[in-house]
Amino acid sequence: MSSGLETIKWDEKGLVAAVAQEASTGRVLMLAWMNQESLQATLDSGFATYWSRSRSRLWRKGEESGHRQRVKSMELDCDGDALVLQVEQEGGIACHTGRHSCFYRKWEDGKWLESEPVVRNPDEFYKAP
Repeated sequence: MSSGLETIKWDEKGLVAAVAQEASTGRVLMLAWMNQESLQATLDSGFATYWSRSRSRLWRKGEESGHRQRVKSMELDCDGDALVLQVEQEGGIACHTGRHSCFYRKWEDGKWLESEPVVRNPDEFYKAP
């Protein structure tokens, strides 16, 4: 029986790019990576689970902050090497900086300008090490 995961073209590290897009607005919230285990966890739970390259472990979006992403639908691109997850962002914050989107810097007049305010100070929802 086919799981559908064999259709995906995983990179040499077993990862695929995953774009989280807000289902209600179409706004791109973030880019993350998935491996087969994180994709299966996402499919099983209905909530986005990614692979953290910096921590080398599964990362359940919102596990510390509470800002989970409920997956409404998922699409695979024509090359089979990128996913788009249509999500409902809980708490209105997708970025670890406390912003709605990780894409909050805009190129303008030869420099990057912050174009989106902090919704909530991340120190309020992340535990200090």
